[in-house]
Amino acid sequence: MNLKICIAEDNYFLVKAIKEKLSFFEDIIIKFHANNGAELIGKLEENHNIDVILMDIQMPEMNGIKATEIIKNKYPHIKIIMLTVLDDDDCIFNAIKAGANGYLLKEIDPEKLYKSIIEVTEGGAPMTPSIALKTLKLLRNPNVLNSKTQQTKEIKLSKRETEILIQLSKGLNYNNISDNLIISPSTVRKHIENIYKKLHVHSKLEAVLKAQKQNLI
Repeated sequence: MNLKICIAEDNYFLVKAIKEKLSFFEDIIIKFHANNGAELIGKLEENHNIDVILMDIQMPEMNGIKATEIIKNKYPHIKIIMLTVLDDDDCIFNAIKAGANGYLLKEIDPEKLYKSIIEVTEGGAPMTPSIALKTLKLLRNPNVLNSKTQQTKEIKLSKRETEILIQLSKGLNYNNISDNLIISPSTVRKHIENIYKKLHVHSKLEAVLKAQKQNLI
């Protein structure tokens, strides 16, 4: 029996790598690929005859966790495996809460990826061993998550800081941002310093990724 797969991943090279890994197995058919959660949901509206979705977490427009939640509500028959580089507690917990059926890290080899797809279609919950270990620790020690959640709630960005972060996420530099928001480059720099302090990060990329992960932008 052929298994119909689709891939949600915004990095072209990683899509290619996943397709290559699955090309060894004749019973796997890749029906389509989407660059983000919103695009994936649009494609599923046209064709939801899919067995398994391999879902990245960090994607523009709509991340993989939000997409998982929506798809699981609308098409509960589709199995979703998170295929990501993110192995932090928040991502694992939120992905499972959203309805993910499995959680794998991207360095997985072709054979294990194939076996995980088979396992999830048979009702299993495939997980990279390090992820399974973290999941057990989370279950045994939920206070870790609760304290993290409280820390997350304390982060409050101003309207201007949020606007600047959105501009940064589009890859714009200080001068572009100052032109777009009609403020001086030194004001932009000051805001970015405040953003770094509030998010406890040291680079633009870290700031954008953390803000996206915590739904601040």
